[in-house]
Amino acid sequence: MSDHKSTLYNDQGELVVPKAVVGRLSLYLREVQHLIRDGKETTNSTELGGLLGVTDAQVRKDLAYFGQFGHPGVGYRCQELVAAIKHIMGTDSIWNVALIGIGNLGRALLRYKGFHEQGFRIVAAFDVDAQLIGGKVEGVDVFHVNDLALVVEDQCIRLVAISVPSHAAQSVVDQVVEVGVEGILNFAPVTISVPSQVRVIGVDLAMELEQLAFTVMNRDSSS
Repeated sequence: MSDHKSTLYNDQGELVVPKAVVGRLSLYLREVQHLIRDGKETTNSTELGGLLGVTDAQVRKDLAYFGQFGHPGVGYRCQELVAAIKHIMGTDSIWNVALIGIGNLGRALLRYKGFHEQGFRIVAAFDVDAQLIGGKVEGVDVFHVNDLALVVEDQCIRLVAISVPSHAAQSVVDQVVEVGVEGILNFAPVTISVPSQVRVIGVDLAMELEQLAFTVMNRDSSS
């Protein structure tokens, strides 16, 4: 199987694979992992499409961006497909992650076991609360935000999750960018600014509910 990474970007370094495809790739990975837990060794585009509510043609088209994975008369070997998708996503090795902000949401993120299952390990947490600094929360060491540079370098941290109040988010992001972090998962309900080389994904739970309410309202009005 060829290295897919070189085919994902154009000469300007822009991702040529649609974001929706990348999103479905994560869903394919999750569903195939569930099939493995259920004892299945093989699957096919029809089964995967049925599990996710897309057509078998869509499954084949999505995977074709990254190479050929199926076997004639067999379909997809589950373990092979999981390994291939993890390689494409960059999660075939463990990523060390830092969390900044240990409020209610931050504590919930530290408790969540799904990160480690998908190749992410929260190795350090940061806050400004003197009662937390120097201790552990959910088994993770807590540091002052001012120690960010030292810990990021020591723990080889490339990704950071931020769950701080909106008014503090940009200043925290500026510190994160300054110490060389490459990717930010932002749970603060505010738009943040970063240099072009830093990747940001925003997760605004209230906004997601707004989108859900919109789809439900419009479904009801059209029926």
